[in-house]
Amino acid sequence: MASAPLPLAASPIQFGTDGWRGILGVDITVERLLMVAAASAQELAHRAPPSNASETVVIGYDRRFLAPELAEAIASAVRGCGLKPLLSTTAVPTPACSSAVVERQALGALVITASHNPPEWLGLKIKGPFGGSVEGDFTSAVEKRLAAGGITAAIQGDTERFDARAEHLASLRTKVDLDGLRRGLDAMNLKVIVDPMHGSAAGCMAELLGGPDGPVREIRSCRDPLFGGNPPEPLARYLQELITTVKETSASGSPAVGLVFDGDGDRIAAVDEQGHFCSTQQLMPLLIDHLARARQLPGSVVKTVSGSDLMRLVAEDLDREVLELPVGFKYIASQMLNGEVLIGGEESGGVGFGMHLPERDALFAALLVLEALVEGGKPLGARVTSLQDRCGGASHYDRVDLRLADMASRRRLETLLSQNPPKEVAGTPVQEVMSIDGVKLRLGPSHWLMLRFSGTEPLLRLYCEAPSSEQVETVLTWAKNFATAI
Repeated sequence: MASAPLPLAASPIQFGTDGWRGILGVDITVERLLMVAAASAQELAHRAPPSNASETVVIGYDRRFLAPELAEAIASAVRGCGLKPLLSTTAVPTPACSSAVVERQALGALVITASHNPPEWLGLKIKGPFGGSVEGDFTSAVEKRLAAGGITAAIQGDTERFDARAEHLASLRTKVDLDGLRRGLDAMNLKVIVDPMHGSAAGCMAELLGGPDGPVREIRSCRDPLFGGNPPEPLARYLQELITTVKETSASGSPAVGLVFDGDGDRIAAVDEQGHFCSTQQLMPLLIDHLARARQLPGSVVKTVSGSDLMRLVAEDLDREVLELPVGFKYIASQMLNGEVLIGGEESGGVGFGMHLPERDALFAALLVLEALVEGGKPLGARVTSLQDRCGGASHYDRVDLRLADMASRRRLETLLSQNPPKEVAGTPVQEVMSIDGVKLRLGPSHWLMLRFSGTEPLLRLYCEAPSSEQVETVLTWAKNFATAI
C-alpha cells in the first residue's frame, strides 16, 4: 500500500482524539517532543489531586522506528520539570502503561506511539492518574502552555527503569483463570492464531497461555518498524496471512480462531473458524453475553452510536441498561469513571471493562473472548451465530471513508443533513433520525446508515449495518452518490 505524500512543512502541534501524532522527522522531531512532553508533565503535576503526592511519570513506547530513543529523550524533559521519569525497559502495549499508573499511583503516563497509523508516523499519548486517556480540556491546556512558551529545559541523568510488560501480564493473570482457560481450549481442540501485526503486543498471548507448548501460535511477531508495508490496524484488508492461516488450520481438522492487535495493543479484532473477519461489532455482543450471563458481573453496557444493534439486543435480552454515546473511547472512559459499567466499546476495535481499567486493553479483551468460547463450547463464528439466532440482529456491516471535494462541499452537506436530512435511503423510508454524533438514519431493525464528519478535514465517514451484505453495499453506494452530489 502506498503511503500518503509527505507534507512540505510541519503541522501545528494539535492533539486529536487520543494524543498528538504526525510524520516522523517532519511533525514529530526531538525538539518538538521535548516541548510537548514537558508541557504534558507540567499539566499532569498541576492537576494532581491533593491526595496524590507522587512525582512519578511513567514513560512507555511501542516498536516504531526511534521510539525507544525518543522515550529516553522525553525522560529528560520530565526530569527538567522537577518530576521523576519511570521508563519501561522494553516496548509495551499502551495499556501496560495505564496499568502501571494505577498500580503505582503515578501522576500519569507519556507513551511514544502512533497506535494504528502508517509506519512513517509517530506520536505521544497522555494517560491521566486514573489510567485512561486525558480529555480535551487537558490537551487544550497543554497546547496553551506550548503557545505561552517558558517550557523548562531538559535535564540529562540516570532514568529509573521497570519491566512494564511483566507487571502488566502479572496483573492480567489475576483477572483470568488461565489454567482453566488452557484446559478448556485443549478440550475443544481450539487452536489460537495471534497476529500482533509486528507491534508491541507480540509474544504476550503466548506467554500468558503456556509458552511454546501452549495453544497459541503467533505470526508477524518480530519487530518491523515498516509493519510489512501497511498500517498496523486490525482491518480485514491487512490480515490476509492471518485469514489464510486460520482457514488452513481449521481445514486440517482443528477449529481455529485468529486474534489480532494493533501496533500498540489497545485495539482488537478476530477471524472466525471460517476465515471471516470479526470486528468489535461481533466481539462486543459475545463479550456482553459472557460477562453478564456467565460471569454475572454488574453494570451497564456502553456503546458508541456507530456500534452494531446486536450489542443492544444482547444487552437488553439480559436486562442490562444500554448507553449510546458519540464516537470516541474518551466518552466511554468518562462514563466508566462516573458510573458502574460492565463493558464499553467502539466499532474501531477499542473495548474497555469496568472491572479492569477505564481504557482499551486488547490483551484482556482477547483473554475474555477465549474464555467466552470455552464457556459456550463453540468456536467464534458458531458462537456469534447462536447469539444472532437468540436475540436477532444483523451481522453485515461496513464503513467507508469518503474524501469530499473541498471544505465548501463539506459545509453544504453539513447544513443539509442538519436542516433537511433524507426522507428515504436507496428507496427505503427513514424511520428515525439521530444526531448524537453526525446523522444516523434508522431504516429498520438492524438496518441503518450513519454519516459522520472527521475532525476539520473534508472527510466523511459512512457506516452501514443491514440484514445482508448486498443491502450494505447498496446503501453505501447510495450514500456516496448522495454526498458527492451536494
